[in-house]
Amino acid sequence: MAAGVAGRGAETELDRAYQRMYNLDFQGAHALIDRYVAAHAEDPMGYASRASAFLFFEMDRLGILAADFFLDDDKIADKKKLKPDANLRNSFYWATTQGRERAEKALAVNARDANALLSMSVIFGLLTDYGAFVEKRQLSSLSYAKQSQHYAVRLLAVEPGNGDAYLTPAVSEYLLGSVPFFVKWFVKLEQTKGSKELAVRNLLKVANEGRYFGPFARILLAVVSAREKRPTDARRWLEGLVRDFPQNTLLRRELDKFSPKIR
Repeated sequence: MAAGVAGRGAETELDRAYQRMYNLDFQGAHALIDRYVAAHAEDPMGYASRASAFLFFEMDRLGILAADFFLDDDKIADKKKLKPDANLRNSFYWATTQGRERAEKALAVNARDANALLSMSVIFGLLTDYGAFVEKRQLSSLSYAKQSQHYAVRLLAVEPGNGDAYLTPAVSEYLLGSVPFFVKWFVKLEQTKGSKELAVRNLLKVANEGRYFGPFARILLAVVSAREKRPTDARRWLEGLVRDFPQNTLLRRELDKFSPKIR
């Protein structure tokens, strides 16, 4: 990622750590995060990033990151228990707690602290994903999703130019737009209408302007394209991702599924 993305300062170890994550180099990502946290012990984003690395590693290990998982609603809803790594689970929850404590401390001093608001939105988003996909607690994870959306809305009011801030609203819009109409009466997410079109616009904003989550938004755009029966668009997003992250064998395998077969 280029330095100074979206006017947010010089590249740090966290920027490089996320690039390592997208290349599935989790050991390298943790090494960079360790260096960042050692130098910025009170920054909640360091711990949010550590939790991200733990979650992405576990989702990759369990096969959750494969596009087929996200294309098959039965697989997502299936209550068949996975076997999460107990030590990694403890590390993940520890990192989210450390990040929340530091973000809450910063917000107690300044309720408009953009970095703390982003950290809280990210952390609650990670808790949502771990609860829903790893622990198979889809219903109870909704409380985390609501918190993630709440902090994203607060962040956008403070810093509307923050590209990463649009990730949670994008996911919220798409998920709410994908459920049956009657479910929307029970699932209320702040400032969310359930518009798939708005979801895509928000994802594009993250893809173009996000500091940490631009590539992740591109992955989601590929998944959305596949779900909406637009294989050409899915292939285009995956081609760019494979070019940018050549060490990510998962992306290569997913691209192969959408590539024309030679007879």
